[in-house]
Amino acid sequence: MSVPVSQALALSASHTDARGREHEGHETTRMLKTLIGNIDGMVYRCHVDSEWTMEFVSEGCLEVTGYGPDELLFNNAISYEQLTHPEDRMRVRGAIHAALAQQRRFDVEYRIISRNGAERWVWERGTGLYAADGRVLAVEGIVQDISSRESTYRALRNAERRYRSLFDNALEGIFRTSPDGRYLDANPALARIYGFPSPQELMNSLSDIGSQLYVDPSRRQSFIDTITRNGSVSGFESQVRRCDGRLIWISENARAVHDETGRLVCFEGTVEDVTELREYKERIERQARLDDLTGLANRSLLRERLQEAVSAASREDSRFALVFVDLDRFKYINDSLGHHAGDELLCVMAERLVTCAPPGTTVARVGGDEFVLLVPGADEPAARALTRNILKSTGDVWHFKGGEFRVNGSVGVALFPEHGRDPDTLLKNADAAMYLAKDQGRSTLRFFSAELSQQMTERLDAEQRLREAIQRDQLLLHFQPRTHLATGRMTGTEALVRWQAPGGQLVYPASFISIAEETGLIVDIGRYVLRAACSQARRWVDAGYRSLVVSVNASPCELQQERYADRVLEALKEFDLPPDCLEIEITESMVVQDAPRLIRMLNRLRDLGVQIAIDDFGTGYSNLRYLQRFPAQRLKIDRSFIAEINQNPEDAAIVRAIITLGHSLDMLVVAEGVETQAQLALLRDLGCDEVQGFLLGRPVPAAGLETQLASLR
Repeated sequence: MSVPVSQALALSASHTDARGREHEGHETTRMLKTLIGNIDGMVYRCHVDSEWTMEFVSEGCLEVTGYGPDELLFNNAISYEQLTHPEDRMRVRGAIHAALAQQRRFDVEYRIISRNGAERWVWERGTGLYAADGRVLAVEGIVQDISSRESTYRALRNAERRYRSLFDNALEGIFRTSPDGRYLDANPALARIYGFPSPQELMNSLSDIGSQLYVDPSRRQSFIDTITRNGSVSGFESQVRRCDGRLIWISENARAVHDETGRLVCFEGTVEDVTELREYKERIERQARLDDLTGLANRSLLRERLQEAVSAASREDSRFALVFVDLDRFKYINDSLGHHAGDELLCVMAERLVTCAPPGTTVARVGGDEFVLLVPGADEPAARALTRNILKSTGDVWHFKGGEFRVNGSVGVALFPEHGRDPDTLLKNADAAMYLAKDQGRSTLRFFSAELSQQMTERLDAEQRLREAIQRDQLLLHFQPRTHLATGRMTGTEALVRWQAPGGQLVYPASFISIAEETGLIVDIGRYVLRAACSQARRWVDAGYRSLVVSVNASPCELQQERYADRVLEALKEFDLPPDCLEIEITESMVVQDAPRLIRMLNRLRDLGVQIAIDDFGTGYSNLRYLQRFPAQRLKIDRSFIAEINQNPEDAAIVRAIITLGHSLDMLVVAEGVETQAQLALLRDLGCDEVQGFLLGRPVPAAGLETQLASLR
């Protein structure tokens, strides 16, 4: 049977349309699959049941969970509920059901356990499919892995917690202030420094830092100007008023904080209470020119005035007298009545000398009980008249605690120009005349003259014998241990020179060092001590005591020599000694003697590893500006402060200040002259690092340290 052409054409067109629609459907499915496959995460459709049964899941599930679509579909291998972290399941289900009940989208972050057992954070967003009657037919959504983002958030939160802990527990005050002078943030330490019970009360009370905190309101503007100019401020010291009205000194370090547009947001920084350190610094700086006890000129100021007097007298062809006064029986008074009595006596004698002195006279205290008067225009008759008054005044009765005491003086005089034309010669000759007065009965006067020739001859004889002792190897070393206070372990030894002629008694440094220093033999003695100490240190290194440090005292004469550093290096090379096994000790008084040159030399040694210590600290006149530039690892407190530390609160306060100063300069602090357990206990409480003294060990030959050295093996 034939089919009409029109019907055939119609059937043909119908078949063509069907094939087109089928092609379009395939293309749409392919595009949809491609789009879903390119989405970063897992696209899904699931039932709202106890397992979140998946009826569709994209290929992205493999990267998110470690399971492929075939394993997740209809719970073939594992259900999505099982993948959800047990601790998060109830929270996730509650969030999704709450959203479905309100027919809104949901958004939730939680953890899953991936195929390899790793914990991952995911972010799920989705919505429900609803029937006409509002029933939930299914849930559709996407799950994305946010583990890296969550890890970053956790790191930020941990960092914030650590910062807050540091902020709250820091010993220094920490702050943020607004440009107009209000506190935006403050830590507990800052509140304590300013005397407030809490940071909040500090911030509530101080609304204008310039006028309410700083004693000088202009300091706030100076603070801002410095930061504006330099971007930051360091060591900005100011006097401020605590909430209780007490004045203290603070040091601020701060910087300006700007936003992304460059607008100033705030200032942030730290505050340290430097009141104690500043008071000690001011005291040390006063000591640079004045005697701390009597208020008289000290040795440094005397030398300055003496040089001026020599220059003026030479220019004007005039004269002056240098009068050296030493108190007789002072040691007896000091030892029998105590140091406080000795101090009072020195102050009384200082007042008497000032009363005796003509106008224009410089009265100086240059030693324990030694005074010098520089009297301009005085010739021999005038000097004799003055010294008679001095002898009478010093010999007057001194009343102390109901007792009457007489302390006379021995006086030596040198005249310019007869007895010297330079400060050193005049001082030496006046000193020699004073010692002659002491030798000839005390409480008397002597001018420098030919009568001193015999004394000088005897001194030259002593010098010759000392020179021969050096040449004949009659010097030897004893070593005194230095101990770490916290552990009790020996950390080093100090090399101390002795003199012993064959068959003779041991001679201690007090008997010959002054002669050596005056004659220059101290340089030869120092050379011997340096080489002998390095030799012994090398033997200790070979014996297994590599950590032991041997300290050598350097005299001012040695340090004034340009080649001193070279000699140290030569000794280290000669004995192949590691540089950090050697420590050079310099006295505090050397800190101001040609300080720039000395700093350069010591830096050279320090760069090679040699350790540096400042000895006898507290007795000299060091300038803190130089002190902080010295490359020293140790600060040794003079034994005079340790002797009465348990009985004298002032000595304890000085020791505490020195320890604070040393630690602020990154130095270990050593206490010398420790002789009692009470001293040791107090030094431990004060935070001292190391100790040295008879309690821990007397100076002995190297072999005598074997027992203590055994602890270092």
